[in-house]
Amino acid sequence: MARIDYADPATKTDRARDLLDKLDHKNIFRMLAHSPSHFERYVKMGHAIRYRGELDPQLREIAITRTGILCGSEYEVVAHKRIGKAAGVSDEKTDALETGADSAAFTEVEKDVLRFTDEVVRTDSPTDATFNAVARHMTPGAMVELHLAIGFYIMTSKFLVTFGVDMQTS
Repeated sequence: MARIDYADPATKTDRARDLLDKLDHKNIFRMLAHSPSHFERYVKMGHAIRYRGELDPQLREIAITRTGILCGSEYEVVAHKRIGKAAGVSDEKTDALETGADSAAFTEVEKDVLRFTDEVVRTDSPTDATFNAVARHMTPGAMVELHLAIGFYIMTSKFLVTFGVDMQTS
């Protein structure tokens, strides 16, 4: 249950109302709309992470969903399991995200990405061995995007949990 009321679109800026309309008035965005300037910038960053980079979409979604799992954000996990499926992540891999890098469902690069994700979420920085393992598979740009995706979704997961944002019912 949400810890504060969701923003009332009628009291928000035209830009915030336009964004809410484009984003189907999802609860996360209705909560973020309490701060229209931050809401707009949040949406821009999220859009860049999901649509503008060179990071493989399946690796991105594996990392994001694992981040949501580690941060205890059911809302984020449910949303990104669905998004991951659309990006081509198999049901077997999606189910194995609870286990993480120890699952045989993943390729070596996916296991390296999961180790990287776990270490960033749990200890703030991957070990040299984990960093170098990922670096063998990715360009510097993709590595930056991976880290920014993990960081953005740590923030998003913690936001969802802190404010008790309700799952969508439709």
